[in-house]
Amino acid sequence: MSTPEPAPVPATRIPLLLFIQGVTALTVMSSIVVGAHYYLGARLVRDAELPEPWSTLAYGALAFFFLSIFGGFIAGRLLRRRTGALVQWLGFLWMGTFGVLLTATAFSDLVLLVWRLVGTAPEHPGPMRALIVATVSAAALFHAFLAARGTPSIERVEVKVPGLPKGLDGFTIAQITDVHIGDTLRRDFLERVVAVVNGLEADAVAVTGDLIDGSVARLRGEMEPLSQLRGKLGAFYVTGNHEYYHGGQAWEAEVRRLGLTVLHNEHRVVEKNGAQLTIGGVPDLEGRRFDAAQALDAMLTFAAAPSAEIAPRVLLAHQPRFAKAAQGAQVALQLSGHTHGGQIFPFMFFVKLQQPVIAGLHTLWGTQVYTSKGTGYWGPPFRLGPRSEVSHLTLRPA
Repeated sequence: MSTPEPAPVPATRIPLLLFIQGVTALTVMSSIVVGAHYYLGARLVRDAELPEPWSTLAYGALAFFFLSIFGGFIAGRLLRRRTGALVQWLGFLWMGTFGVLLTATAFSDLVLLVWRLVGTAPEHPGPMRALIVATVSAAALFHAFLAARGTPSIERVEVKVPGLPKGLDGFTIAQITDVHIGDTLRRDFLERVVAVVNGLEADAVAVTGDLIDGSVARLRGEMEPLSQLRGKLGAFYVTGNHEYYHGGQAWEAEVRRLGLTVLHNEHRVVEKNGAQLTIGGVPDLEGRRFDAAQALDAMLTFAAAPSAEIAPRVLLAHQPRFAKAAQGAQVALQLSGHTHGGQIFPFMFFVKLQQPVIAGLHTLWGTQVYTSKGTGYWGPPFRLGPRSEVSHLTLRPA
């Protein structure tokens, strides 16, 4: 039996609920970020024993960069595009830098604690510690920036599918997800991604959400290269959570205009060598919070589809945890993203608090799920650890 989905929240309550959730989340996050900036100031400024006026300037810079994080989120909606993009760049650059500095500083505290327990640590390690933390962080961020902004690598995966018809042996799917075209990733990046995908000459192309970070009006020109995306038997798209922050239905219409097949609780049957494969797709889990019409339903998606024994089922669902709700739909393979593989070490460990997997091929609730590390990035223009990918999946009989 499939796990029933919670009933959609009445539309009249959605704005109030979103406002309350937003205020609560902002208050909690602001408190955490303020505390973390205070910690960085104590370790990297106070303990470094910087003389005046450098100490005051350093504290002022921390305060300025702290405000830039929130300014970056607001700028994209309130300012003209070029000005807003500059403010966003500053905020996102500091967000990533702050995360790496925080990790390196906390690790240095741990090292000093162990050193004091097993030996004789320096009496005043502040100045040297600050220099080491700054140097290591700068090197890591330089590497992470190049990794995030470069052309995604191809991740080749073989998936064993029980009962796969002989005609589908070797069927290929190219997957992109979490591209996040917006004010820091633009048209040129999407052009490179499309070129990589088309070069694979896959039987089908799957786009599993979080394609954008902005409204249709703001990004229409940036998204034009998507119209060149090609799969021998079609290119298929489902929404991610970020589409709903900028108009989910509008983005479904725009992607449809660009020539992709939008799967909104529906499926298509493709055929190769006389054998059939059913490709279904659902809106993201976040959709129902914004619009009851965006509620997802795996059973509805495959209603009237050929039986799973005749045409194995591939499900496109942005978040891997949706596999729990898809039980009973007889899905052979679910393709997901959302996690970015954690994007910046060590935040992949926090992803596990919300998702059952971070990346790769796993069996969840009886369904094989491939979770991509993502093709672009969100927010900070850094990838430290998990590299961006275009996934190339080949189906083989088990």
